[in-house]
Amino acid sequence: MAYAAVGVDDLYGYRYLIQRMIERERDDGAIGVAIAGLLMLSIDSYERGQWDEADNLAREGLDLAAANGYRLLGEQLRFQLAFVAAARGNVDLTRALTDEISTWAAPRGIGITQSCARHARAIAALGEGDYEEAYVQAIQVDPPGALAPGIPGRWAIMDLVEAAVRAGHIDQARAHAAAAQQADMARISPRTALITAGAAAVAADDDEAGPLFEAALSLPAADRCPFERARIHLAYGQRLRRTRVTTRARLHLRAAIDTFDQLGALPWAQRARNELRATGVATSRPDTSPGTRSASLTAQEWQIATLAATGLTNKQIGERLFLSHRTVGAHLHRIFPKLGITSRAALRAALETITPDENDQAL
Repeated sequence: MAYAAVGVDDLYGYRYLIQRMIERERDDGAIGVAIAGLLMLSIDSYERGQWDEADNLAREGLDLAAANGYRLLGEQLRFQLAFVAAARGNVDLTRALTDEISTWAAPRGIGITQSCARHARAIAALGEGDYEEAYVQAIQVDPPGALAPGIPGRWAIMDLVEAAVRAGHIDQARAHAAAAQQADMARISPRTALITAGAAAVAADDDEAGPLFEAALSLPAADRCPFERARIHLAYGQRLRRTRVTTRARLHLRAAIDTFDQLGALPWAQRARNELRATGVATSRPDTSPGTRSASLTAQEWQIATLAATGLTNKQIGERLFLSHRTVGAHLHRIFPKLGITSRAALRAALETITPDENDQAL
């Protein structure tokens, strides 16, 4: 069931089963199954905006794959790392990872792996505002208007459409958005429905775009897929600013900034800030030095820190949150410097220094 859930972007409900499978199969020697489980968890974590977790899971799986000779699974885990790096604006790391993936996959004719590498490059280029490069990469995943229902083509629908619109290939953008609608891609999964709806809004004329953006943001998957939701807010805010609906533009741009900042999607946050500044609002990049609010804990870090402060072990915390003990340890590794401490013993006192308002925002 969990393997089938990958195809319909519905892994979250199976996380506890996958985690149990990983622990059981790793102990019993079925390493390949454990590695595949880590890949599935990483995919789900990326979709839900838990990018540190997605990165940690992919690295854990990649270490196991390298140690045990599972090269194909290793490359699939590598493109999970590439997706996180691309979305966060680490272009050099994205290029290094995708070059390695392509060098291995191309002579073997493994098309899906090569397409995932190109998709990651398209995301990185979009974040940097290099729309022509993003378009070139995206159309190698699926040609405009000729998309396939599989992965990663359906994940890249909005990427191709946005790149095409920004690069001036309007007809190609509309053909791709229309093809997604005609193929009823939305039925595959809530995430695909959100991506398809966002693409339709981005490709639409000004007089048609507003209701399409509103419809996309009202979909149930919008809360489950924060990166896609923030991108739709950004695109809507840009459209509203351009059509001089300034007050509403600011609302959507601020929503985009808040999410991009939380995700660590730095180039996307900067794009949204530039748009907000163009509406007449002075903005600045948040202070991320130790001790500032922006360097405080994410929702998941707050959960882990709170549980660790009660004396639970990493394994016990992982069982409660459906994480591996290694992932919990990696989170604590980042939490300590954020709180200005060096040990678990200091957690309780450090958490008490965070104000109630900050606790509410973290949770």
